Amino acid sequence: MRPAAIDYAPSRAERRNFQRVSVKIYGRFMLEDRSEHSGQVIDMSPGDVAFRTDRSGALGEKVIAYIDHIGRVEGVVTRKLPDGFAMTVIASERKRDKLAAQLTWLANKHELDLPEDRRHERVAPRHPIGVLQLTDGRQYACRIIDLSLSGAAIEMEVKPAIGVQVMLGSMRGQVVRHFQDGVAIEFAVIQRPETLDSEFNRARL
Repeated sequence: MRPAAIDYAPSRAERRNFQRVSVKIYGRFMLEDRSEHSGQVIDMSPGDVAFRTDRSGALGEKVIAYIDHIGRVEGVVTRKLPDGFAMTVIASERKRDKLAAQLTWLANKHELDLPEDRRHERVAPRHPIGVLQLTDGRQYACRIIDLSLSGAAIEMEVKPAIGVQVMLGSMRGQVVRHFQDGVAIEFAVIQRPETLDSEFNRARL
C-alpha cells in the first residue's frame, strides 16, 4: 500500500498567520510549460510570495522560482495581480522556518546598517562604453559615468522607467532614478570587486 502524500502547502489559516515582509529582491521562475521569466519579489512570507513580472501563470499552475538570497522555492499560483501574481510556498516546516529567518534578515539589514548595505565608493571605469539590456531584449548603447559594488550611473539617450529590470554586462539590476543625462541603476546583489574589474577595467583584446 502506497504511503499517503504529504501536503506541504500551508492552509489558508496558516498563511494568514505568516508575517509578510516587503522586500526588493529579484529572481526567475519557471512555469509548467518550462518557460523561464524574470521578476521582482515585492513581498514574501514563509507561506506565499508576490511577484512583479510581465508574465503570470494561470491560477493553480505550479511554479518553481529561484530567488536571490532565498534560493529555490516551489508553489502554486493563487492570485493574479495587476502587475504580476501571488503564489503559495510549498515547503516543509523546517524549510518554512529557514525562510522566516532569511526574511527577517532581509527586512532588518537596512535598519541595522549591515556592511552589505553601506554606501560603496563610486569610481569611473577604465572602459566606460557599454550596453544596457532590458528584459524584452531591447539593447541601448550607454556610457558608464561611475559605478560601485551596488550600482551605476549611466549616460544614455533613452530612459527606461523607474523599476524596470535591466542587465549591464552580466549584472542584473533595476532602474532606481532618472537624472538629466541618464539613469541610475541598483544591482540585484552586491558585486564582487573582481567582477567589476573584469567587466569594465581589464584590457580588451
